[in-house]
Amino acid sequence: MEKDGGDRLLTAQIEDKIRTCAEQYVMTHTAFLDMRQATLAEKAAFDAGARRLLFGGFPDAERRVMIFLPDYMDEEAALGPENCPLSLLKVESPKGSRPLTHRDYLGSLMNLGIKREVVGDIVVREGGADIVILREMEDYLLSSWARAGRNSLSVRTAPLSEFDPGEVKTEELRDTVASLRLDAVISSVFRLSRGRAQEAVRQGLIYVNGMQCLKADAEVKPGDKLVLRGKGKAVLREAGGLSRKGRIGIVADRYL
Repeated sequence: MEKDGGDRLLTAQIEDKIRTCAEQYVMTHTAFLDMRQATLAEKAAFDAGARRLLFGGFPDAERRVMIFLPDYMDEEAALGPENCPLSLLKVESPKGSRPLTHRDYLGSLMNLGIKREVVGDIVVREGGADIVILREMEDYLLSSWARAGRNSLSVRTAPLSEFDPGEVKTEELRDTVASLRLDAVISSVFRLSRGRAQEAVRQGLIYVNGMQCLKADAEVKPGDKLVLRGKGKAVLREAGGLSRKGRIGIVADRYL
């Protein structure tokens, strides 16, 4: 993965967080990282031998922070109410008002001067949204965020355990593939030619379990979460059994 100036800056910031954690013996964390940034951060942290975890507030979060742990702290303590760097906003609009979209909520936050890096996933649900933020932004948003477009908003904080993922709709896909190589599975699940799937891998558009994967021959396993940037995401649910032509049967759930 070739690094540009932004990548080098991110790597330097990661190294600084790791150094602070080691020298001051305190937990440190990044701002929210997208999946590509998380891949870069994971490589830098792995190379440094740092104890870390990626966390976005709920299991399927796409935007996550990387938390660096001093020797005395375990993951449970890091994510406990006293230490967790994330907070959940429960946002509600008045009944009968125009339904707001992800873009409406994000645009409203940007208009407040909020940087994208302090906001995690925004999940729109009926009548409002659940939004993960850096805890340090709580007070400002509770006191300053009152409107999105023409809608007034009611904003409160809640424990992360109350995150509402909304209604998740998927379609089941059944197919056979020549192998469980990443390019073969991507081709099947996202209805691409094998060549286009390989090109998507080369361009860095494919993520497996939240990490960018640049190897077309990487093996995909049942339970793996696949993202094709700009096209959607899916989970490989089952793989196994050979057809008479020696192809492998797969079952995947593609998110709608």
